[in-house]
Amino acid sequence: MLLPTLSNTPRLTPETKHDYFVEFMTKKPAGTILTRTIFVSCETAMDTGTYEFTLTDKKTGEKSKVPARYTYTYDISAEDKNDWKITSHHSSAMPEQPAPASA
Repeated sequence: MLLPTLSNTPRLTPETKHDYFVEFMTKKPAGTILTRTIFVSCETAMDTGTYEFTLTDKKTGEKSKVPARYTYTYDISAEDKNDWKITSHHSSAMPEQPAPASA
């Protein structure tokens, strides 16, 4: 399952995942991991943290930053113990910061 950063639509099939990334790549994303925690067990792993994407508007060329949080989960292949596969990915833009409390 893919729960993408810039879409509210869960992507369940290879085709819908592909469609999301084709559109995402038109924005020329550049990402930087800001924080991360990695947990590895015998046959599964999880990488979770925060990152920031810089995206370029395809019409204006204007750049924008999208701070986001993410989680990847992985399983190791039963046939090849060096072959880790992503089993799920969640990425969401950070929620807006609350307005400061008035005095």
